[in-house]
Amino acid sequence: MESLPYVHRDISWLSFNYRVLQEAKDPAVPLLERLKFLAIYSSNLDEFFRIRVAGIRNLKKVGKKTKAQLDFDPRVVLKEIHRIVNRHQEEISEIFEQQIVPELRKHHIHILRRLDLNPEQQQFAESYFRDNLLPFVMPVLLVKRRIRPFLANAHLYLAVHLRQKKRPLADSEYALVKIPSDQLPRFIQLPSSGDRHDLILLDDIVRNSVSWLFPGYEIQDTYSIKLTRDAELYIDDEYSGDLVQKIKSSLQKRQVGPASRFVYDREMPLHLLEYLQDTFDLGKNDMLPEGRYHNNFDFFKFPDFGMTHLKNKPLPALHHPALHDAETPFAVISKKDQLLHPPYQSYQSVIHFFEKAADDPAVTHIKIIQYRVARHSRILEALMKAVRHGKQVSVFVEIKARFDEAANLEWGEKLEKAGVRVHYSFPGVKVHSKLALVRRVENEQPKLYAYLGTGNFHEETAKIYSDFSLFTADPRLTTEVSNVFSYLENIKPPKQEFEHLLVGKFNLRPALYRLIDNEIQAAKRRKPASMILKINSLEDKDIVAKLYEASKAGVKIKLIVRGICCLVPGLKGLSDNIEVISIVDRFLEHARVFVFHNGGDERIFLSSADWMERNLSYRIETTFPVYDANLKREIKELLALQLNDNVKARIIDRYDQNEYRRSNTDIPVRAQLETYFYFKRKLEASIPE
Repeated sequence: MESLPYVHRDISWLSFNYRVLQEAKDPAVPLLERLKFLAIYSSNLDEFFRIRVAGIRNLKKVGKKTKAQLDFDPRVVLKEIHRIVNRHQEEISEIFEQQIVPELRKHHIHILRRLDLNPEQQQFAESYFRDNLLPFVMPVLLVKRRIRPFLANAHLYLAVHLRQKKRPLADSEYALVKIPSDQLPRFIQLPSSGDRHDLILLDDIVRNSVSWLFPGYEIQDTYSIKLTRDAELYIDDEYSGDLVQKIKSSLQKRQVGPASRFVYDREMPLHLLEYLQDTFDLGKNDMLPEGRYHNNFDFFKFPDFGMTHLKNKPLPALHHPALHDAETPFAVISKKDQLLHPPYQSYQSVIHFFEKAADDPAVTHIKIIQYRVARHSRILEALMKAVRHGKQVSVFVEIKARFDEAANLEWGEKLEKAGVRVHYSFPGVKVHSKLALVRRVENEQPKLYAYLGTGNFHEETAKIYSDFSLFTADPRLTTEVSNVFSYLENIKPPKQEFEHLLVGKFNLRPALYRLIDNEIQAAKRRKPASMILKINSLEDKDIVAKLYEASKAGVKIKLIVRGICCLVPGLKGLSDNIEVISIVDRFLEHARVFVFHNGGDERIFLSSADWMERNLSYRIETTFPVYDANLKREIKELLALQLNDNVKARIIDRYDQNEYRRSNTDIPVRAQLETYFYFKRKLEASIPE
């Protein structure tokens, strides 16, 4: 196994994040959307350092026995991560300063520094500092061998180099000033005339008036810094005590965890950098240079001045032909399985399903799994309403959903107060399935309706995450969805084995092996054999080895992988039958789709699970078959659009260059736009003239 080509997952993830950065430097992307991709890149990277890099750093400290069990050297991986990130940061500075800023100027948007201000703007900046910033800036002189000040996670600070006016030849002194971007807008509009829009960053307003904070000192220079902290929840023993209470306690410690990354302006002089490193007890591997400004995720809030032509053209979500306005969605679903594809099709159909269930006198029970929840959730409001209408409502809340733990706990408590039966995470397992079940009495007989999805019940992310949602009354599926809920509520394995659903921790991994082996055997018999696999991440080593085996046998494999891809395609004699592309565009590709040729009788599955060890072995995931012939054809047609993308598809290969896949044809195929118009044509065809 160890001898097979395999890209370390964190190195592969950085390659994915570079694909995000490519969107920021692509001149074909609308200008303000390019800023948004800078924000996404920055937000992704912060989380990466807080979780993944923090974890690798901890591995450096383990004993020799534990290290011997690792299949990589943490020091080597950390060194490579730093090398790649440093290269990306240099490119970001170039993209911003040499590409985006000049383009903004062409549209009369000017980002000014303090020395660029005219007298009126100078007065405005000083007044803004005095009126708005003084309560928050908190200047601190740094003195060695004193108690070091605490740097809050991901907060911006100015490191100030100063000298006493009365002793100009005395040693340099240093100070910190907080930039209160957590309290105030990062981008401040300055007085300007005509169609000109002048902006200044909050950082530079602080720089402009920092001398007010240190009377008796000459300010030599200022440089921005930021510290991010380890965000992993280290729960000593998940198997004893109150897990909910332990997570609550760990959440309080998250903001004070050890350093995972200290970023600083690469123009900072060595004497100041060494002083800060010593003051905050930082190691060499903690230090990462960036440009003049940090926290580029603030570009999410960059003002647009009403310039809609600098943003993506709107693609208003389309109505689902059968579900959107259905008076009784259950009647529609009972006749035929229904498939929804947000964000192209409106998520209102999902909300409508639950709101109708809450009001329907024939509905007696509603069950749902919540992994990530919107702050304002109409779905959960509907469930609380259902309780008031006398229905039995059960919600499984996964409180180990990273960075959503607090929100999920808050919703869990709110649901409990409303009378909902709430089940929380249990030790050692994450529940990542996206399932719901409704019991309805029809003709004096109970009937089950199920929802199976690839994405969370989250009204906000449904506007930008591309997913599939299947509504079904097929007893083959609804019965087994009911068995999943029984397991979650009773923590007892189902009495009957899953036959139709592939469920993590039960039959998911062996079922995938059988499906792949079936193609391998067909190829060995010189029969047609192929797979199309669309996933977010491909990391599991055994699965990678199985795909190599399939390629060697002659199985044609097409992979669409958004993020991590540890498999190396195109290697002669090993993976030359495997092609991999990745699509990064305006919507986040989140759906998982598995298509197996199966001797011409194709088997198509949708799934909540990526092909990672954690998903296949340690999580409750649900992979579900699509049985309806029309829906299978629709999924295949949508996959064909992605496989033919020659605008946003990147080639994943051994060279890791993320080259765009361009076609010699003069007809561009941009899968996400083509998908939108695919559904628009279907909707128009369904409306009677």
